[in-house]
Amino acid sequence: MDIEFKSLNKFSRLSGFLYLIVIAAGLFAEVFVRQAMVVSNDPVATANNILSSEMFYRAGFAADLINFICGLPVILFFWILFRQSHRYIVTLAILFVIISNAIVATNLSNQLQPLLIYGSANYLQSFQPGQLAVLSAVALKVQSQGYAIGLVFFGFYCIIIGYLIFKTDFIPKVLGILYALAGLSYIISSFTMFLSYGFNNPLFPYILYPAFIGEFSVCIWLLVMGIREHKS
Repeated sequence: MDIEFKSLNKFSRLSGFLYLIVIAAGLFAEVFVRQAMVVSNDPVATANNILSSEMFYRAGFAADLINFICGLPVILFFWILFRQSHRYIVTLAILFVIISNAIVATNLSNQLQPLLIYGSANYLQSFQPGQLAVLSAVALKVQSQGYAIGLVFFGFYCIIIGYLIFKTDFIPKVLGILYALAGLSYIISSFTMFLSYGFNNPLFPYILYPAFIGEFSVCIWLLVMGIREHKS
């Protein structure tokens, strides 16, 4: 085992740990904050939930930022892992995930809009409470659509990385299949929402179970087992 592989193997375990933080932060922000606070077809109740738990809501926003920060070394790890054997393919994957991160990160500003809408600015006093609630709900709806757009690009990233895992010996091939299925589930989920009346996703949350299984499996393997030497 050469020195370069030992270093890469250590990096793989660090990437697994950071990936675990990414998954935990993403679940917290999406499931325990956004989904827990948004009441379907009731903007006033949603606004009350946000305002009554403002710091918790802000923590969800911070968790999303932590998600992006911790995810960058994981992306770098996969590029280093596959750059020698599949440079162009892994570079394409990196382009997809860069676009995904840019879309979702920029879109996060919509999550802050409810706090701005209910802020102390004088011009906001011209709106009725119900109007402010509707404006807040629209911002959150836009946020969910932007997030789904970003997941389309992230889905293609997962499919490509899953393919590269399957084609090499660094990680078990079955994990490559699961990772590709994770990407496919993201794509199907997003397009189902885009094409559904009222932008409601009838497949949610079941369609995202494969996504969690695929990402979590690769994450735990990297954290516990690391990578194996590639047999050329």
